[in-house]
Amino acid sequence: MSMLTVKDLCIKVHDRKTTDTLVYDVDLSMDKGDILGIVGESGSGKTMTALAIAGLLSRHDMEKSGQIIFEGINLLEVERKVLRKIQGNEITMVFQEPLNSFNPLKKVGWQVEEGLRVHTVMDKIEMKDRAIEALRDVELSNPEAVYNSYPHELSGGMRQRAMIAAAMIIQPKLIIADEPTTALDVTIQAEIVELLKRINKERGTAILFISHDLSLVNTLCENVLVMQNGLVVESGKCDSIFNNPKEDYTKKLISAIPKNPFYKG
Repeated sequence: MSMLTVKDLCIKVHDRKTTDTLVYDVDLSMDKGDILGIVGESGSGKTMTALAIAGLLSRHDMEKSGQIIFEGINLLEVERKVLRKIQGNEITMVFQEPLNSFNPLKKVGWQVEEGLRVHTVMDKIEMKDRAIEALRDVELSNPEAVYNSYPHELSGGMRQRAMIAAAMIIQPKLIIADEPTTALDVTIQAEIVELLKRINKERGTAILFISHDLSLVNTLCENVLVMQNGLVVESGKCDSIFNNPKEDYTKKLISAIPKNPFYKG
């Protein structure tokens, strides 16, 4: 059995008069240590798919059907208390702009420790030691200073590394990274990609990487789903799709990629 299997995932939003389908019949699977990319333009359904897997979509405002099976548990049907144990523990998420995800009134270290407060019984000293270790592990040069900083005092790249540290502190089995490099310049983008590669290699952590940039996905990922208007229009090995795309939409995404010396392709 795969670590994660998504079957026939549909996501619908209802208002008083109409129903809009945002995601249609998405299938995917991931084993331990896999790196899978989902690529598409804004509105393609890639982020909605990721949020559904992470259990972060409202159970009341949206209708979700199909299956999201994580280690034998269907996350669309499981009780909320079971889902909470999985969220932030076995499945964690890194967002596009950590400045919007971090609480501006709390120091970074306190926020990196959040997973430990929720999922362990560590005391304050143990949590601080673990948080500083996590910040050091994402290659922040002065982790003690970062621990004691507020989010606005860090650069964009430092905030994203701190967000990855927060995601990794519990050593999850799956990280979902939703456009984690979009707000960064190309040099920092390359560094974050290399960091994710190292985490995957050293920890065996699976990564679901969401992006609009097929070149970036090709640099990091082994396999890719290409989404358009809520549908998967093409999927397979990154090298195969990048070098021999079959769908016009995929060809359009590839043709729009500016040449970047940090990415292959």
